[in-house]
Amino acid sequence: MARRITLDFLKTEAASGMILAAAALAAILLANSPWSQHYFSFISRELTIQVGAFNETHSVTDWVKQGLMAIFFFVVGMEIKFEILRGELSNPRRLALPVLAAIGGMAAPAAVYLLLNMGPGGAPQGWPTATATDIAFALAALAIVGRQLPPSLRVFLLTLAIADDLAAVVLIALLFTAKVNLLALGGAASTLALMFLLGRWKTAPYFFYACCFALIWAFTLKSGVNTSLAGVAAAMAVPIEPRRAGQAGVLHYFMESLHGYVAFLILPLFAFTAAGFSFSGLSLKELFSPVALGVALGLFLGKQLGVFGAAALAMGLKLARRPTGAKWIELYGVAVLCGVGFTMSLFIGALAFSPSDVAGQTEVRIGVIVGTLMSTALGMGVLAWSQARRNLEQG
Repeated sequence: MARRITLDFLKTEAASGMILAAAALAAILLANSPWSQHYFSFISRELTIQVGAFNETHSVTDWVKQGLMAIFFFVVGMEIKFEILRGELSNPRRLALPVLAAIGGMAAPAAVYLLLNMGPGGAPQGWPTATATDIAFALAALAIVGRQLPPSLRVFLLTLAIADDLAAVVLIALLFTAKVNLLALGGAASTLALMFLLGRWKTAPYFFYACCFALIWAFTLKSGVNTSLAGVAAAMAVPIEPRRAGQAGVLHYFMESLHGYVAFLILPLFAFTAAGFSFSGLSLKELFSPVALGVALGLFLGKQLGVFGAAALAMGLKLARRPTGAKWIELYGVAVLCGVGFTMSLFIGALAFSPSDVAGQTEVRIGVIVGTLMSTALGMGVLAWSQARRNLEQG
């Protein structure tokens, strides 16, 4: 069961990466076309949602970021829980390499970014932007060029990206929560406790879980805490055990039900609303600003150095073993693909810079897109070359 869930996840993520790329490209083309006014008008249009005492007005971009992306983090949280209890993260020997690589893959990009942003004109607060890995994009790139590479490389990348996502959620909680409404936060905590109790009722209707999640999200939105935490916290309350012997678990049911919507609708919609920026008025100053360079080089250089360096050190110290059947050059290629930050980097970058800081937001988008493109090109090139060598060796 664990292996089947992991393989289904890999297939879905790899396929959705293509749609993500198309959505991002469409956003950039529209933002620089005769219809740019309609694009920017759409993503900035304010919408009001009112249900009883709940009344919130936000732009389309904010509703996607604070609303729909909470469902994305709900699915990510369930994937993390599954991997910790039943999957790759449950085996300490298999866990050591990707987790240590993930730590290196966050520390090195942060160092590269800060190195370029500690002086005049820099923006040190943006360092978390360069630390993220986009699971969908990275797995899609690996799937295109690495169909015959060892499956252990895919599992290594998936596990590393999940550990990376968990660390990203912690960073969001620690760094991007300003004023907190304690009453609303208490409401979220109380509803979360109710959701944990609901897990003891083996025949509880799935609709009850959905209602609890919606309440936790609403309270969290009112509290001032980022709603990504609501998604992950609610995921921890979903029971992994099946209702009856021989059935799939409740957690598996929600993962399977929601994953397609997240991969093929929510993430592409986020990419469409977050990636678009206008080239009009851009100068070399913005293109080579400390923020843009810090994010781009953090993703491209920092990620590969951190991931590959930490992995090599862990194996050299006998703390972990190389993925079964994988060559050093292939491990390096996967390390480069970890610099594909896109969705998570755009999400964190949007939090690190105020919406009113148009220049900062634009420079973040430039850095994320350039860093992601360079990492994708080099990573796919290295893995394609390794695949070609394997084919020659096999005759």
